[in-house]
Amino acid sequence: MPGRTSVEVDVSEVVVTRTVPEAALAALRDVADVRVCDQDRPLTPEELRAAVRGADGVVTMLHDRIDGEFVEAVGPQLKVVANVAVGYDNIDVPAVTERGVAITNTPGVLTDATADLAFGLLLSVTRRLGEGERLLRSRTPWNFHLGFMLGTGLQGKTLGIVGLGGIGQAVARRARAFGMHIAYSGRRRAAQEVEAELDARHLSQDELLRTADVLSLHCPLNEHTHHLIDGAALARMKPTAIVVNTSRGPVIDEKALAEALKDGRVAGAALDVFENEPEVEPGLLELDNVAIAPHLGSATTETRTAMAELAARNVAAVLTGQPPLTPVTA
Repeated sequence: MPGRTSVEVDVSEVVVTRTVPEAALAALRDVADVRVCDQDRPLTPEELRAAVRGADGVVTMLHDRIDGEFVEAVGPQLKVVANVAVGYDNIDVPAVTERGVAITNTPGVLTDATADLAFGLLLSVTRRLGEGERLLRSRTPWNFHLGFMLGTGLQGKTLGIVGLGGIGQAVARRARAFGMHIAYSGRRRAAQEVEAELDARHLSQDELLRTADVLSLHCPLNEHTHHLIDGAALARMKPTAIVVNTSRGPVIDEKALAEALKDGRVAGAALDVFENEPEVEPGLLELDNVAIAPHLGSATTETRTAMAELAARNVAAVLTGQPPLTPVTA
């Protein structure tokens, strides 16, 4: 019998820049060889470019800077970058897409988890839950009386939302259950049916700042929203107002916020994201009227798994010649 000749088949390679749940890795292994970076920390730009060289697809995290230099370092075979986040301010979208590389994100799957966290932080600061816990853990003597650790209620107050997208709407629904009124601003007006469901008023940015008892930020980070809430914006707010941020840290000028909180020009803040993560403005850490969390908006097992799986399915789709499920366009 004539000898058989082996035929080499090109196998795609996917690099994952940080550990993801096994379910996502399994989906990737169905279509490619998978390599996971083993450093349990964000990679430096140099490390990142070295780690992804030669890949056909890359699964990235929100701390990975993805730009034209990154694409050139990977090589011309690169077809897709799947960001495990709904935001993609870490990606230079025009520079990547003009090189023919698809970009995807993970919208939708983290909406409820992030809205829950935003409202949890809001309750923490308005009802002084963090202060109360610190008091007990420090074994400080205490006793009940009618003036003890009074907070503020939410019923009848106005929630002002910057960016009434999916997460903003989810927060608004939770606020409605607490008896709050809804107002919002944004570059685009929400659909009439959304306004009707939430009984939401569309206001200018200035009107929203002056009106809101609680200002909750749900806008993307871009050149228009960087330091959107700065000293001037804070000066237009009520001294009784609370600022909530679960979007991106640089939307707020943290130094200006810390000064406004310290001086009593705003009443409190509830923050899950920070301007220079993982660092936090020291002035914020010194204040009891600030509730903080280390970027936990999507941090449930179910949500983080769903995010990673969606990123993997996006990569698998592109590498098998199908359109991405959740593309990002320039």
